[in-house]
Amino acid sequence: QVQLVESGGGLVQAGGSLRLSCAASGRTFSSYNMGWFRQAPGKEREFVAAISWSGGSSYYADSVKGRFTISRDNAKNTVYLQMNSLKPEDTAVYYCAAVPNGAPFPARDSNWYDYWGQGTQVTVSS
Repeated sequence: QVQLVESGGGLVQAGGSLRLSCAASGRTFSSYNMGWFRQAPGKEREFVAAISWSGGSSYYADSVKGRFTISRDNAKNTVYLQMNSLKPEDTAVYYCAAVPNGAPFPARDSNWYDYWGQGTQVTVSS
């Protein structure tokens, strides 16, 4: 089992920045590729970014490319999502998720992921 806990969400004005963190506990964190997803009210959950188990590869949705950066610190069992130049359309609940590193990378389909955090709310005001 892997337990994931997100933090760092909040209310920010358009153009601002936030950094989300996802702390993992349980099985070996470095055995997992990690992903960030988000879900806005009335919309389906969508892929945001993914990072490989080593941190050597990353992938982004077109909507966040150039604005968001995913990273991880395996010594701290934590994955991050740095979000810059935020827009009102980035408003959503953000989830981190873990998938074993044998799965295809990047895994943009949420069905690949075995473990999920509880989510953290990000609200961007215009």
